[in-house]
Amino acid sequence: MTIQANIAASEKPSDETSNNASYDILATAHQQVLEDGVGLTQAQLVEVLSLPDEALPAALQLAHEVRLRHCGEDVEVEGIISIKTGGCPEDCHFCSQSGLFDSPVRGVWLDIPELVKAAKETAATGATEFCIVAAVRGPDIKLMNQIKFAIDRIHEEVDINIACSLGMLTQRQVDQLASWGVHRYNHNLETARSYFPEVVTTHSYEERLETCNMVKAAGMELCCGALIGMGESLEQRAELAAQLAALEPHEVPLNFLNPRPGTPLENQGIMDGKDALRAIAAFRLAMPRTVLRYAGGRELTLGDLGTREGLMGGINAVIVGNYLTTLGRPATADLNLLVELNMPIKELQQTL
Repeated sequence: MTIQANIAASEKPSDETSNNASYDILATAHQQVLEDGVGLTQAQLVEVLSLPDEALPAALQLAHEVRLRHCGEDVEVEGIISIKTGGCPEDCHFCSQSGLFDSPVRGVWLDIPELVKAAKETAATGATEFCIVAAVRGPDIKLMNQIKFAIDRIHEEVDINIACSLGMLTQRQVDQLASWGVHRYNHNLETARSYFPEVVTTHSYEERLETCNMVKAAGMELCCGALIGMGESLEQRAELAAQLAALEPHEVPLNFLNPRPGTPLENQGIMDGKDALRAIAAFRLAMPRTVLRYAGGRELTLGDLGTREGLMGGINAVIVGNYLTTLGRPATADLNLLVELNMPIKELQQTL
């Protein structure tokens, strides 16, 4: 069925004229995003996020077509590992790695041989990206030295791009990472500027944004993502998508809240799967050319069927295996699904 046919099927006659009118956003997005390549505005994204369930298949199909036209058919696969887990001084309310909360996560450091082994295992899955993560406000000299040594060892033994996520950076640290061959830096905005103080109080939205801008200026790819389902409104979800679009990151990982014991959001509840799919479509329609990556929480929020629908609804990258403190889907499950959906895995590209 074509996009136009799916939209038309969603626009069945109804006694509620306003309900029919709500589908107009899909026709608008077809021209504006698919044909013209211009992302939806914040106000338009609210309309997408407010679509009724019967319009969801058409929204996902449109998002998929946008992805194919403006990003291509390849899917990027990435593995992540934490070099330093737990004991973080920040109070991100969703994160069990904060040392300020009574969560079961305790501080652990990985040594360099373990990182090299993990990089090899990640590359063996077909992944092109290996991300080294540390639970810190920002790296100190000791951590930066460890990262430098790890990067050199991995590059000696594994043909894979290296990304890092080390918190907020100084200009000197940004320049060092770029000179060491870091391909991509991850620093998530997490939530909308207007909702940020409800989620984090130990640093500001502006501090995160400053690191993101320095990373881009240094020539590294910026990975800057979202964590949705933390109690934000639909309007704030649209605000975040628009703010990410304005930042123009290379990649946006989409995380869905997996409430962790001992954190302030432990009782928040799991986001509705259809709302998550609406968010996937909306973020793709906001950023037609951006790598949109499945990340944490999708296993609970979407399950196997929803994961499939998201891959056919705008997603073009996947984190395989486990996350930092939570279990993910087995890498083979995601890789087999990509084969089943005839989605080719992106080949390694050394851009730096």
